[in-house]
Amino acid sequence: MLTRLSQRVTQISSRHLGAKVHKRNLNIHEYQAQKLMKQFGINCPNGNVAETPAEAEKIGELLNSPDMVIKAQVLAGGRGKGFFENGFKGGVHVCSSPHELKEYADNMLGHQLFTKQTGPKGKPVQKVYICERHYLRREMYFAILMDRKNGGPTIVVSPHGGMDIETVAKETPNAIFTEPIDITKGPTDQQLQRVAERMGFSPGRIAEAQAQMRKLYDFFLKYDCSLLEINPMAETNDGRVMSMDAKLNFDDNAVFRQKDVFALRDKTQEDSREVQAAEYDLNYIGLDGSIGCLVNGAGLAMATLDIIKLYGGSPANFLDVGGGATQKQVSEAIKIISSDPNVKSILVNIFGGIMKCDVIALGLIAAVKETGIKIPLVVRLQGTNVDAAKKIMEDSGLRLIAASDLDEAASKAVRISEIVKLAEQAELDISFQLPL
Repeated sequence: MLTRLSQRVTQISSRHLGAKVHKRNLNIHEYQAQKLMKQFGINCPNGNVAETPAEAEKIGELLNSPDMVIKAQVLAGGRGKGFFENGFKGGVHVCSSPHELKEYADNMLGHQLFTKQTGPKGKPVQKVYICERHYLRREMYFAILMDRKNGGPTIVVSPHGGMDIETVAKETPNAIFTEPIDITKGPTDQQLQRVAERMGFSPGRIAEAQAQMRKLYDFFLKYDCSLLEINPMAETNDGRVMSMDAKLNFDDNAVFRQKDVFALRDKTQEDSREVQAAEYDLNYIGLDGSIGCLVNGAGLAMATLDIIKLYGGSPANFLDVGGGATQKQVSEAIKIISSDPNVKSILVNIFGGIMKCDVIALGLIAAVKETGIKIPLVVRLQGTNVDAAKKIMEDSGLRLIAASDLDEAASKAVRISEIVKLAEQAELDISFQLPL
């Protein structure tokens, strides 16, 4: 499962789905998704969630089945091929007894799971989902997402399910089919029949597949999903159509009418800096470079990231304080950026329109005084109250490195970052004499 940004589907094929865009979306655990779906009449395996090995054993006793599956609950894909820091391999296992469930749970709970999607720090496993195992006649892929190109929902399917959809797209792109939906009318019977046939359902199961797909579409709209992914959607050996695994993303713009859903958010699975930024209504995305960026406006932020790369540097984050940030928000933004140990310099690039430059200056000064940060700040301000902002910074007595334009600011930020990294490698303590 993923923590954000419907990446698995938006990367399927640019010719089908257009360019990938970064967007913050709520992502919930598999056990939470299946609970919601069951309430909507969508067929899912029976199961429950455990937080201790003893609970896992008890759930196995209640299921009373010779075939069960235990799954580590993290917001990242590739669990089956993942590994834990304790050496245990695999975040998904088939079990045949409650005692076996207890042993597997003991190796998973309280440990970090590493997969190709968790990043180098892994994800903490605090819950495991235990469900009955089904023998599947066919495994298929089914997803619905909001597609900008088509201006509404699009169904994406493949007869090849139970595997990474990226692999399918790469090796057999002709096995992926899309069906744009008119959001004012919903999917027609003919569309759902065509989708079911392309997925490979047996003729006798087409009608049931259509019924399940319509429920999934209605669920997608009712809960303001940005992505609904079922992998696999399956036809079992006893002829049932089931959603075996679910990934759901929800549009953050719908939080006001989906409060119960957003209460399911698991902040332990997210970047702590992104969680902190969201609390102050800041748009933050962590990257892997060494130059922190504080900018107002998404367009200016992207331009700032580009010019840093042009001058040979690498941005450590995307942080947009927006057009109406307060002194407190600016101060918190600097604290968040400086909390990243990889950040060696910070570039502040503000164009004051609605956002006043003097507010930015006061926020910068407050953050530096409160935290005592030693990371060099390169500041480029233009626009509303810029002269007042420059005077505030000059009178502060703090070493804020001024730049008159974006080229100069980016060049200084990159040079300073390189100097700081070299000094750290040589175990030297450095300071900067102004003007730089």
